[in-house]
Amino acid sequence: MNEYMMDFFIVAVCVLGPLLILWLTYQFPILNKVGSIILAYVMGCCLGLTGVIPDTPSAHAMLTGVATVAIPVAIPLLLFSSDVKSWLRLAPSFIKSTILGIVGCCLAIAIGFMICGRDNPEEFAAIGGMLTGLYTGGNANLASIKMALGVDDTTYIITSAYSTILSAVYLLFVIVFGKRVLRLVLPDFAADKTHMDNSVGVVENYDNQLFYGLFRKDNMPSLIKCLLLSLAIIVMGGGIALLFPKGMFQTIFILAISLLAVVASLNRRVRSLRRSFEAGTYFILVFSIAVASQVNVGTLSNVDTSIFLFITIATLGALVMHVLLSALFRIDTDTTLATSISLICSPPFVPVIAGALKNKAIIGPGIAVGLFGYAVGTYVGFLLAKLLLCLA
Repeated sequence: MNEYMMDFFIVAVCVLGPLLILWLTYQFPILNKVGSIILAYVMGCCLGLTGVIPDTPSAHAMLTGVATVAIPVAIPLLLFSSDVKSWLRLAPSFIKSTILGIVGCCLAIAIGFMICGRDNPEEFAAIGGMLTGLYTGGNANLASIKMALGVDDTTYIITSAYSTILSAVYLLFVIVFGKRVLRLVLPDFAADKTHMDNSVGVVENYDNQLFYGLFRKDNMPSLIKCLLLSLAIIVMGGGIALLFPKGMFQTIFILAISLLAVVASLNRRVRSLRRSFEAGTYFILVFSIAVASQVNVGTLSNVDTSIFLFITIATLGALVMHVLLSALFRIDTDTTLATSISLICSPPFVPVIAGALKNKAIIGPGIAVGLFGYAVGTYVGFLLAKLLLCLA
């Protein structure tokens, strides 16, 4: 298969794969209980590990491109039905949870450094700084800290690859077991959900037809309006981002489209558009398949055990520390999970965990947490890297 055919195949799989997943969840109740988001990750991992989608630079570039397009389309669609008043009620707990999440991340990285990094403090301090930026602000901060600390390309690639694998494991654990485990020590989400429109508030529950209602003829006019409005917001957000330095484009772009979508949701006619949330979640499934398909056998082989152990301690330790601090300050389960996912896996994954928790109310504040992380992650990571050297 030539490169052009492979690119077409990758786009087709990512775009049409959710249709197969939604059909399966409709036909088999047990798969519906598993959830479409988890199935999307399983599908993507299978495509990558079996070599159906090859481990080549061009394939990875196309998958990254699909994921990059899917998220800007999804975020406005997911936010059109937002109730800003509910965000304001949630704000105090999310602010506390964000602070606790960043503190927990730094503590976990410091512990990992003490265990793994004493023999090579400069390299592991740099990795710790990059992980801090990554787990509070995403890949943009990971790259900026690499440049600020002068990290070599090999260390950067290894750190990025290992953290991607462990973040995927982390995300899967949180989606499948997170709420059941955390609610043993944390209180339940206490916000009043009665104000929400149940037709869009629960990701996979609409007239017992799941997402099939999304494609009904009577929903098409509303769906077209949603997509056109989402595209208009993307264009405006891109225009706003171009006014800032190039290195800030991603952060400003996500911030702009999120803000514009929230402003649009203040209009009752926009907020009442049918099926906008399900349409957004469909694009999240596209994103999930594209991201998971980048897992391959090559990435899992030739592991540097000390670096891998360090990143494992940092990733899982960040969650453990965050949960312990949340228990101490009585932060609820859903808020803790949304904050943790937004910090460690970045804002685009907030709708993923919102779908798994069936709680739309956490999307807006959760994305805001990640955007705050984008703003401070580089500075926190750079400072922690310097502090870790003092521990050597």
